[in-house]
Amino acid sequence: MTLTRQHFPEGFIFGTATSSYQIEGAVQEDGRGPSIWDTFCREPGRIRDGSNGDVACDHYHLWERDLDLLAELGVDAYRFSLAWPRIQPAGSGAVNEKGLDFYERLTDGLLERGIQPYATLYHWDLPQALQDVGGWANRDVAHRFNDYARIVTERLGDRVASIATLNEPWCSSFLSYDIGEHAPGLKNRKLALAAAHHLMLGHGLAMQTMRELNKKAALGIVLNLSPAYAASLAKEDQDARQFADGYSNRWFLDPIFKGGYPADMWDAFGADIPEVRDGDLKIISAKNDFLGVNYYTRSFVSADGQARPEGAEYTHMGWEVYPAGLTELLLRLQNEYHTPPIYITENGAAYPDERGTGSTVHDPQRVAYYQSHLAAVADAARQGVDVRGYFAWSMLDNFEWAWGYERRFGLFYVDYATQERVWKDSGRWYQALIGQAVTATR
Repeated sequence: MTLTRQHFPEGFIFGTATSSYQIEGAVQEDGRGPSIWDTFCREPGRIRDGSNGDVACDHYHLWERDLDLLAELGVDAYRFSLAWPRIQPAGSGAVNEKGLDFYERLTDGLLERGIQPYATLYHWDLPQALQDVGGWANRDVAHRFNDYARIVTERLGDRVASIATLNEPWCSSFLSYDIGEHAPGLKNRKLALAAAHHLMLGHGLAMQTMRELNKKAALGIVLNLSPAYAASLAKEDQDARQFADGYSNRWFLDPIFKGGYPADMWDAFGADIPEVRDGDLKIISAKNDFLGVNYYTRSFVSADGQARPEGAEYTHMGWEVYPAGLTELLLRLQNEYHTPPIYITENGAAYPDERGTGSTVHDPQRVAYYQSHLAAVADAARQGVDVRGYFAWSMLDNFEWAWGYERRFGLFYVDYATQERVWKDSGRWYQALIGQAVTATR
């Protein structure tokens, strides 16, 4: 199938996305305070190439150039995150006006170019001062996040099209406090479960506060979801699949959309379960205007953890390319969770791009990845899923967290030595898709 805009619903949004710590740099400029990632990057062995986000893509200084690239790309919308330590250097108390001013300039610059701003309040860069008192494992941080949400919404809520509270709370809890791969790099499941609960409590509190401010922005949350498939019909593999689904997906979906934690996981976590106070779940399950879904791959699960699907293709991250999982996930969300309108807020792939000598970086595998996954979204829409937009991850090659600069996801190649941006074939392909005229009839 040759994919065109006509395969998507009327008004479907095509965009791309980034996050603050991955692209901004300028970590010590204009009053920004340190984040947990500034600290984490300086701990030996944490980052694969020993790098950090001090400069990254220097977007803090080059933002106008980057917005011009977005306009040339032709996107309808741009999803970006705000750095909490740039706005509240200590995570509470006084507001750093220079930090807010930056995001105000960014928002206005997008609007001037006819691009809808989609803001995310938290994409993992917690102010270090809050980590010093326990981070997300400390219930008080949920309330500090609520204060921060109010500050941002009061300033930008009438100009941005959308505000997502959290990006991927699974990463900010399990990957960061249980697995230890992300900042703050702990390996303590009890703390991870406390962090997960407080993240979702912070989301719920912020939703209440932002709703009361009655701004125009649509309000919601972004979850990274990885549908789990068992390697066989054997009971032990089926049990492993059930746990993987609970760990990666249901632990966040159920309290938000069903008002309670999944009973099987509550039992499985045993003594590590978090303290849930009266009223918490009502706050967490407050109405969302949308659900953002970040999808990269599925989980292929066996009891021994060794199974791999036959004949699978993998990205540079070692993640299986499995577009059918996205269609199936979207159908499940609508049928089982009765979710609000869905946006694919991240989807993309890392490949070992090489610049070469030409004016464009050739990345045929990424083009194929986008084609197949956008076709999967179109298929879900055809089957009745209310999916309203797609944001390619990522606009730029950037600081890829614990991988440093060794993995590239961008539609634009970044030469980190010169900060030059170079078109990739995937960017041109996406530009062509977006630029197609849409007929009035379907």
